[in-house]
Amino acid sequence: MQHLNHLIEHYGYFGIIIALVGGIIGLPIPDEVLLTYVGYNVFGGKMSYLPSLLSAFAGACGGISLSYFLGVKLGLPFLIKFGPKLHITEEKVSKTRKLFLKFGPFLLFAGFFIPGVRHITAYLAGINGYSYRRFALFAYLGAVTWCFTFITLGRVLGENWILVGTNLSKYSIYLIVTFLLGCLIFYTYWRKKRLLGMIDK
Repeated sequence: MQHLNHLIEHYGYFGIIIALVGGIIGLPIPDEVLLTYVGYNVFGGKMSYLPSLLSAFAGACGGISLSYFLGVKLGLPFLIKFGPKLHITEEKVSKTRKLFLKFGPFLLFAGFFIPGVRHITAYLAGINGYSYRRFALFAYLGAVTWCFTFITLGRVLGENWILVGTNLSKYSIYLIVTFLLGCLIFYTYWRKKRLLGMIDK
């Protein structure tokens, strides 16, 4: 709390950008807690809603893009070697890579909402040769949705903003399971529709 308060008071909107860039590339920054706290400051009149959203979006896009270009230039050996220093373990990389090969675009979008996954998906997009245009379409859409969700939650919850951080860590496993089920349902529906389209032709 003290660190977040210091960040907002001394650096304002620029602090949001820097913190999210660092948090997304893997530094131990509680991103959702930060965004919700920003929303609380909007609720309290210390910050404005639109500039807060734009700053958060800029930080999220900056962090996710930096991770993508590191993946393009340095590849998987870099992630395995230096990942642990950024709290990205080899086990996390392995699990996320398997998911990414099946649900890459959806993981870029929804991975923002899964703690520990958003730090890795952009690296994997670069490593797997995703074009920047394809990467940006899904990742930036996920970034704006993520920022809007948590800043708005903080604004709506007001004094109870801290509940988001405590419940997120407590129920993150349920978020992951829900996400995977959603991906599976969507993929099954998409494949079935595609097969039917091929039969009709």
